[in-house]
Amino acid sequence: MIEDDARYCALIRHHLTCRWPDAELIVSSPVLHPLPAPEYVAQGYDAVIVSYEWPGGRGIDWVKDLAARPGFAPVIFLSERPDDAESKLALEGGAHAALCKGKIDHERLLDAFATAAGKQMQARADWRTSAGAKDAQRFGEAFIRGYRRVRRLAAGPVSELYLAESEQAGALVVLKVARDQRVENELDSSFRRFLQEYEIVQRIRHPGVVRLYDLGVSDQHAYLVMEYFRAGDLRRRMRQELVPRDALRITLEVARALDGIHRAGVLHRDLKPGNVMMRDDGTVALIDFGLAKDAALTMEVTDHGTIFGTPHYMSPEQGHGERIDARSDLYSLGVMLYEMLAREKPFQSDNPMAIIYKHRKSPIPALPPAVAMFQPLVSTLLGKTPDERYPDAAAAVEAIRAAAREHLSEDIAA
Repeated sequence: MIEDDARYCALIRHHLTCRWPDAELIVSSPVLHPLPAPEYVAQGYDAVIVSYEWPGGRGIDWVKDLAARPGFAPVIFLSERPDDAESKLALEGGAHAALCKGKIDHERLLDAFATAAGKQMQARADWRTSAGAKDAQRFGEAFIRGYRRVRRLAAGPVSELYLAESEQAGALVVLKVARDQRVENELDSSFRRFLQEYEIVQRIRHPGVVRLYDLGVSDQHAYLVMEYFRAGDLRRRMRQELVPRDALRITLEVARALDGIHRAGVLHRDLKPGNVMMRDDGTVALIDFGLAKDAALTMEVTDHGTIFGTPHYMSPEQGHGERIDARSDLYSLGVMLYEMLAREKPFQSDNPMAIIYKHRKSPIPALPPAVAMFQPLVSTLLGKTPDERYPDAAAAVEAIRAAAREHLSEDIAA
């Protein structure tokens, strides 16, 4: 249901449960959440209800867009008045039904839902037996039921990423599919990392960490199902104008997420802009725990003395294969903060080993004059040794808030 009024949503839920006690109404505020991505067709829902108006928006515009999408779930439009002009526009645009929001006709409402659900059930059955359904559920060499492939997002040496729609979750998701096949009765490295990533994230359950929905194997290929971030990653956000307030707010959110995972006994070990995702509401989520080190798991995927990570964002100790702790992730956070404020990385070279050397030996670079007031914060995060940095992520959170209060005259915690 696309509606901003929680009390009205409760009323609709009451009407539905009179006939279907187990009916589940999923509410999405159009004020907080924008129009769904063009690829989304609400395949997992029986119907989608759209209210005629909310602060800053009109439902008829959503109806025209959603109902015109091939394969979209039946749309029920709740108009301001019975049979008004917008009701007629909604029906002409493909809406399944148009009902008056102000004076609900109980039986008419339930009949509209019943016919919509029947229509959608038949549409799903037709799709599953269609020639295109098998191809749409193919992700590389893996056939994964219950997911409709939208497009491939990226391909790497270990896995491929696909945008898909989950029938069960009723949302767009990302499928991370391992390239290598599992060896029967053995755990190959890619599956071990998928398994570790899933167990870590499921245990943490922090708002600043990606949501993982499923883990499985199909055609001997392991796959992970995770949250989709339409707004992209921090790297994309950094290509836009980024004022100091935004830079500090993002840094604060990442520091809070690090505090959450560190308290759970996890080190991220590959913190970089590409692993910080932006949600539609502006909040952030950390992804890619495939290289994370989890003190609570006995299985070790990486060993002491082996270098994993991204050179531009590695702490000096990580770059040299030394033992690391939570303060290594704080160093990576400092690199990102410097980059957001200065619009360039602190240490640069075409040679990865040269970058690793500079992290340990080169002086911490000075920020541009316009943002030089944040130098103490950056310099502490970028301390050459762990003891020179903040003792933990919680201390970093307080330092970031203090810098904002001092230099921006506001508390960015809210």
